[in-house]
Amino acid sequence: MRYRRLGRSGLEVSELGYGAWGIGATGWVGADDDASRAALAQAIGAGVNFIDTALAYGDGHSETLVGEAVRAAAETVYVATKIPPQNRKWPAERGDPVAAMFSAAWVTEATETSLRNLGLESIDVQQFHTWTDDWVEQGDWADAVAALKQAGKIRFFGVSIRNHDPASVLRLVESDLIDTVQVIYNIFDQSPEDELFTAALEHGVGIIVRVPFDEGGLTGRIRPDTSFPDGDFRNGYFAGDRKRETYERVQAIVADLGITEDEIASAALRFCLSQPAVSTVIAGMRALENVRRNVDALEQPPLGQEQLAALRRHRWNLPA
Repeated sequence: MRYRRLGRSGLEVSELGYGAWGIGATGWVGADDDASRAALAQAIGAGVNFIDTALAYGDGHSETLVGEAVRAAAETVYVATKIPPQNRKWPAERGDPVAAMFSAAWVTEATETSLRNLGLESIDVQQFHTWTDDWVEQGDWADAVAALKQAGKIRFFGVSIRNHDPASVLRLVESDLIDTVQVIYNIFDQSPEDELFTAALEHGVGIIVRVPFDEGGLTGRIRPDTSFPDGDFRNGYFAGDRKRETYERVQAIVADLGITEDEIASAALRFCLSQPAVSTVIAGMRALENVRRNVDALEQPPLGQEQLAALRRHRWNLPA
């Protein structure tokens, strides 16, 4: 496992992080706690030392499982979690009042709840679970963040931003109020390259990449006739013609790189890590086979410039 610095935080985090949304069973169908515990343990044993969860994932269930794994680990494992908007509105839109979503009182209360769920004395990276740059100079949330840092209850602070809208955090990055930004970045959505990555490097903000596999689209397992269980969020994500479009785009990538479908996930992960601004890539790994696949991918050499140039041609301009 290789490690990178998480922005100016100074934390050395594994290039592969563990995304713990799926184990909370919020929107995902089929999560099994014993399988999740095994996957967490195997990932940590393979050198993964960064886990991202959220209070909203199973109303704290994901945090509880993560806390168990971290407390049992012999190694140091860094935990990032997220505060949901108090009014539970996702995503934040311009004009939404920050007082209704992230008041100082709510920031403090939610952090205390997450600490109890995790069974930890401090959260390494606390994050807002949505963001709009209208809030940079609004509300009292920054005072709460500063107080929590001063009390040792959180070490660093960041935001997880709305889907496919990296420009929504540029003012915050420039304000130096945050340490990290979590953003969607993958072969299909390359938009963070336009402005965010440059700004993050300039201001020492660590980049946490989420959705590296496009919710499974970049694993080669989504086909036009793929079905998901009732209640699974992917029924909405891959609604309409998206399964067919995704399949056709993956076939074009496979042909362009001269690889097999089984190798697309490895290429997708290494594509994300080709960016020096990226500190870690959090991948959902509910099953042992997914832990092994992702760890093995990092044992492959970095993608070459010709391969990266080929993948740049597969950018898919997705709506925010």
